[in-house]
Amino acid sequence: MKIIILKIFLVVIILVSCNEKAKTKEILKPEFQSIISSSNVNGSILIYDLHKDLFYSNNFDWAKTGRLPASTFKIPNSIIALETKVVENDSTLFKWNGENRAYKMWEQDLILRNAFQYSCVPCYQEIANKIGEKRMNKYLKKLQFGDMNVTSKNLDIFWLEGESRINQFQQIDFLIRFVNSELKISKRTEEILKRISFIEENERYRLYGKTGLSVRNGNYNGWFVGYRKSKNNTYFFAINIEPNENTNKELFPKLRKEITLKALDLMK
Repeated sequence: MKIIILKIFLVVIILVSCNEKAKTKEILKPEFQSIISSSNVNGSILIYDLHKDLFYSNNFDWAKTGRLPASTFKIPNSIIALETKVVENDSTLFKWNGENRAYKMWEQDLILRNAFQYSCVPCYQEIANKIGEKRMNKYLKKLQFGDMNVTSKNLDIFWLEGESRINQFQQIDFLIRFVNSELKISKRTEEILKRISFIEENERYRLYGKTGLSVRNGNYNGWFVGYRKSKNNTYFFAINIEPNENTNKELFPKLRKEITLKALDLMK
């Protein structure tokens, strides 16, 4: 009887220990909330420290809530396009049809690299239509990028409106698997994605990522996802923000990157 009680006690201790260990993986970072508040927005900063295997955030509930991926979907969309040979490389040309577009920078012929960096929606709608519903769903299942709702009717818009959802944890999980070569895609595709998603570098780090912006019923939701590689560590990030009553909406798109860089500078 004593042996049974001892075994039960040991099991309880192990379970409690595992539970405590799991809890330590999510660290509340009040300094992140200060950045959010001073930027006059609402939202969540989520950063994963690869070396320490820890998540940091000001709002984990927000980070676990699924939202439209918006143009962050250009990352998997580019991967699928390259894997299916819908586009050959980052120099594949997308011809402008001469029609007016939402932004002047889109009103020109663009190669894939620039289409990605300028976040050209019409270019990526063309890509999605060429991929097709069947192949899109097949590869999304393989890549495990959130919960995308793709049909023949919404094939060129499902990442901007509708029921597709991804949360910040899922964004980071996807990026970790990409960096670790766990997506089961070609090395060539990986290298092209790294080239087109590269943002900047200095003596301390190299920054990769993609922004996203969706507007539903006049309500803005902004993303910035990516990773920062340095000599000794890699930080993965997924920032999701929305304007509040004090937000200057003209400046809102720039805030995504500004907030992210401030948060990353706090990581040691």
